[in-house]
Amino acid sequence: MKTKIYQLVVLAIILVLSACSDSPKQQNDAGKTQLLGSIRIDGSSTVYPITEAVAEEFRTESPKVKITIGISGTGGGFKKFSRGETDISDASRPIKDKEKTACKENGIEYISLTVAYDGMAVLINPENDWVDYLTIEDLKKMWEPEAQNNITQWNQIRSEWPEQELHLFGPGVASGTFDYFTKAIVGESGKSRGDFTASEDDNVLVQGIASDKYALGFFGLAYYEENKDKLKLAGVDNGNGPVLPTIETVKNGTYAPLSRPVFIYISSNAVKRPEVIKFVEFYLKNVFELVKEVGYVPLPQEEYNKELEKFRQFADKHK
Repeated sequence: MKTKIYQLVVLAIILVLSACSDSPKQQNDAGKTQLLGSIRIDGSSTVYPITEAVAEEFRTESPKVKITIGISGTGGGFKKFSRGETDISDASRPIKDKEKTACKENGIEYISLTVAYDGMAVLINPENDWVDYLTIEDLKKMWEPEAQNNITQWNQIRSEWPEQELHLFGPGVASGTFDYFTKAIVGESGKSRGDFTASEDDNVLVQGIASDKYALGFFGLAYYEENKDKLKLAGVDNGNGPVLPTIETVKNGTYAPLSRPVFIYISSNAVKRPEVIKFVEFYLKNVFELVKEVGYVPLPQEEYNKELEKFRQFADKHK
């Protein structure tokens, strides 16, 4: 009798310990282990469609994991990331020195993973019948700081263009796309005129350009692909003739200098949780196909394999 009571006590203790386990998993009706927990992501609106596409697929495998994805811009995302408020940061540029310092001050180590290539599209209104393409010099003349209050009409860019107001639209200053564009066109990251309509939400830029015959703006190629019925794509001449951004021209480098890699950053604190590890592994295993579906250019598959191995080594170090 005592033996039986002892066995029951031991069994009860085991059950209690199992229920109190820190591992965010549970058994589903089929007896398979399911992940629980949450993953917080924020950052680039350019990278958002890729991460959201991956998250949608991941939810079919792990529906109990809550994934939230914000679009506060690359800079805004890194601010939250450096404070430990997010697990993963979407970024359309590499992390800056001041952002690295903020992470270090808060004891946050991280890993950067390249997930795709993107081209920055220059967009005009479909009713614009005078622009076939723009040179790098044209774009610089429009966007450099000296243009503010000085270059205000189309015919100031080229004399044969209309004597009409030039209305510019672009990502906000916290955006990695803004940083990259200004570096490529003006020559210094973040250096730009300030009198343009800015938004971290690319949909706002789409609507602005689509409703204004005299508008011009820029954002990631994938957002043009989603809105090609509302916008007109302008070719860019970097000295070798006009080139339109396409998956092929971004991939082969002919759409220079407006093509770039995009990234996700993962916190060392986040990889202590199995749901984050599984999500990032799923991301790198599936992004090759998903990237193409949302209008970006994938890395070669062997590069994703290398990124996966790099991530696993990082995770093992910080578990």
